[in-house]
Amino acid sequence: MIYRALRPLLFQLDAAAAHELATEALGVVEHVGPLRSAVRSLCAPHDPRIAVHALGLDFASPLGLAGGFDKNARRPRALASLGFGFLELGTVTALPQEPNPAPNLFRLPEDRALINRLGFPNEGAEAVAARFAGVGPCGVPVGFSIGKSRLVDVEPIEGAIADYRASFRAVHAVSDFVVVNVSSPNTKNLRALQGAAVARALLSALVEDNAPKKPLLLKVAPDLSDEDLEALLAVVEEVSLDGVIATNTTLARRDLRSDPEVVRETGGLSGPPLRARARDVVRRVRARLGRSVTVIGVGGIETAHDVMSFVRAGADLVQMYTGFIYGGPGTPRRIARELSELVRREGASSIGELVGVAA
Repeated sequence: MIYRALRPLLFQLDAAAAHELATEALGVVEHVGPLRSAVRSLCAPHDPRIAVHALGLDFASPLGLAGGFDKNARRPRALASLGFGFLELGTVTALPQEPNPAPNLFRLPEDRALINRLGFPNEGAEAVAARFAGVGPCGVPVGFSIGKSRLVDVEPIEGAIADYRASFRAVHAVSDFVVVNVSSPNTKNLRALQGAAVARALLSALVEDNAPKKPLLLKVAPDLSDEDLEALLAVVEEVSLDGVIATNTTLARRDLRSDPEVVRETGGLSGPPLRARARDVVRRVRARLGRSVTVIGVGGIETAHDVMSFVRAGADLVQMYTGFIYGGPGTPRRIARELSELVRREGASSIGELVGVAA
């Protein structure tokens, strides 16, 4: 209720400024232990029916926070206390880098969507990993997303592989899982790394570095053709990755109601307009790879019904970002509560029983 009253004021600010203000506001929860404990006791999910075991990890809720919200691991304990089942921090790169030139983040309120062209701004994988190492337990599984540094070319591929390996080594020890981001539209030529041959070279190198073994996942774009997606998933299977995140943001601009000037901004679109395609990619990933991998669905999640629709499409877990921006800090708690009720109505003892089960 408080956030609903404040949101019109926040939305009068530039989107990037509002995000920074929200991050600062979370600082008191991050750094004041008794307050953080109180928030956690109020918001943490406790219903075993919505708990998930995947990637060798236990999740109190299938709903996680997607990469991109806390790029520099500044507020992980505060975010975990809000009721998320897990967090994905980053994306981090081997080389520290600034955001792409502003403005680089835009709201599409009529569509409850965002467009961003931030381009992996972060303090560098080593610095961010060191900060997180000093935080202490968050109470939920936490993974890091790694991407390519802007200054490193895709060709020759050996340079990009070395860049990813440096980030991977930096975050490996402090991560419960690692996400390989080759699908952001906001780093030049990054999506070329989704081609089967270069993806095989990159992912094989990271699998080789993955000792002791941590769950390793690939984040894919929603804009791949079905043929290219199938080829990429064949590589995932070949190198024995542990999971796939479907999907990143989209370059498509279909059936949007917001101001055409904003719609024309370049960058990745997120939120409800992405939901149908993301869910379709989840369904295709599950159909291609079966139960051999963990599938995380992301794109337009706003409600417990959205979560359930992704689960029925084949997702073990889901993530949100844009829905959290529009819904506010009470969103994870609300979704967990409503999801418990949906699972109860289904007569299932666990949400895992509903993965891939058509409604």
